[in-house]
Amino acid sequence: MEIEKEHIHHQIENAKKGKQGAFSFLLDTFWNEVYGFQLKRVRDEYEAEDITIETFSKAFDGIDSFDRKQAAFGTWLVAISKNIQIDKSRRKNASLYRNTTNTSDELVQRLADVSPTPEDKLITEQNLAELLRYIKQLKPQYQEIINLRYFREMSYNEIAINLDEPLNNVKVRLLRARKLLSEIITQNR
Repeated sequence: MEIEKEHIHHQIENAKKGKQGAFSFLLDTFWNEVYGFQLKRVRDEYEAEDITIETFSKAFDGIDSFDRKQAAFGTWLVAISKNIQIDKSRRKNASLYRNTTNTSDELVQRLADVSPTPEDKLITEQNLAELLRYIKQLKPQYQEIINLRYFREMSYNEIAINLDEPLNNVKVRLLRARKLLSEIITQNR
């Protein structure tokens, strides 16, 4: 168990250095914990997924502020997730009384964009009809972001503008979409 904790801390340190593989590891390791927590709170699959994506986006933005002496990484993520959900609930309630925008003013730090990933290579090498069949197995928001990035060849910034989402949310959602697509392809091989 201690080795696993040390491996996680090593990956956190790598993420602080901007290494994309570390971000992927942390997303894969803690996704279910954060998503499950939110699903119990909001009882809506799509809302829980959106909050989870926003949680990782915010956590990756502020990864330098994480201090393992204060909390475990999973606990830190759940706390961020809880605060995001509370803020969303407040905004939702406030918007009933006045017309507000849900635009985020966060400053977005850059996540390393390592190209091409094995998923990227697979996307370009796959038979298009087969690939489209796999993509259709994804949830609509993941289908959309895969389409924008790989078929319409939009940059992260263009996708963020198109979806009216913060840049880091786009990066996390695309990371998750590629992982899910990779799992579907692997299962069907």
